[in-house]
Parts: sequence; C-alpha cells; structure tokens
Amino acid sequence: MVKRRYDGESRRRAARRTRGAILESAASLFVSPGYAATRLPDLAQRAGVAVPTIHAHFGSKKGVLAALLDVTVAGDDEPVPLAERDFAADISAMTDARDMLARYAEHLVGVHERLADIELALRAAATADADAAAIRAKNDAERRAGMGMFAAALRAGGDVRPDISHDELVDVLFLAMDVAGYDWLVRRRGWSAQAYRRWYVESVAGAVLRRPDAAEPPSI
Repeated sequence: MVKRRYDGESRRRAARRTRGAILESAASLFVSPGYAATRLPDLAQRAGVAVPTIHAHFGSKKGVLAALLDVTVAGDDEPVPLAERDFAADISAMTDARDMLARYAEHLVGVHERLADIELALRAAATADADAAAIRAKNDAERRAGMGMFAAALRAGGDVRPDISHDELVDVLFLAMDVAGYDWLVRRRGWSAQAYRRWYVESVAGAVLRRPDAAEPPSI
C-alpha cells in the first residue's frame, strides 16, 4: 500500500515536470518564432518529449496556449482560482478605494512582468489564427468579468462617483489593466514599477472616484 502511494506521487511529480517543460518551451517558442509558426514537433523537441505526450497533457497546440496563459497569469500551476488568490482576499478586506487600487496595481505589475511577451504574441497571432483569436476573446471576457467583480468591490466602499455606471466603471478598469499600457510605459519608456503603479492608481482614481472638496467632473 505504501509503495503504491509512493508510486502515485512519483507519477504525479513526473507529470508536473513534463507539463512544466512543455509550458516553458511554449513560452519561448510562441513568442519567437510565434504561435502560428510553431509546430507541435518543434515544441516537442524543445521540451524533450514526444508529440503524443503533448496531446495527452493539453489536447492540442491551442490547449497548450490556453494553459500557458492561465499559468502565467497565476504565477504557478496550482488549481486555485484568481478570485481565491491572496491579492483578491486582500482587496476584499479593504474599504478604501485607493487602497484597493494600489493593491491591485501591485498584483498587476507581477502579472505583466510574467505575461507581457506572451500576451503580445497572442495578440499578434490572433490577427491571423482562429484558435489564437478564440483564446484572446475568451481571456478578454474572463478579464472583463474579473473587472466586474472589482468594480462591485470599489462601488461597495462608497468612493465611486454616483454618475459612473457599472459598465463605465468596468470599462475604465479593463482599459487601465491592459498590457499595452505596461508595455509602453515600463518596457519601452523605461518607467519603474513604482511609477507604473502610481500611474494606474491615479488614472483610475481620477476617472471614477469622488473628488473631495471639488465639483464632480462631467460624466464620461
């Protein structure tokens, strides 16, 4: 009995190592030469596995890409939804909108540091590849849903301007978290992570939060 349990644990560890090797190789190849140009045999060779092994773990190249995005966003391969991650719990415990925005900005920098190259490669691939376009659309829908939950948390604190609708608030949050802003400000213009976090907080706060001792700006 002990031996069977040990063998099972060994197989699970080996499977995770194999899965990790495939995803690590995909993270490189999907950026250069690109998702469309990467064939499964190329990926298998880079990962040191057979093509059927990739099929067994992910089903297809599209499945590899979807898993790669999920793992890179989360920062690990643990089956814990983003809504149950530490940053989400921290935000849920806060009542001040600026504190919430600052905590999310901290999380966002970590995500963009890991994901920017892959996300931008996905966007390029989505212009010509139907699978990549479908995954991008799915990810955008999931991110918007996440920003919907964030918007509700911000609204509950009472700091959001009353003239801002829920959809408008979600739109602002969705735009502000987009990787294009991080890519331009941090990777191209050389902003520090601290400066980016400050930009995020001030941009969102200026657009949607109440302004003490000042007339409310016109509705966006």
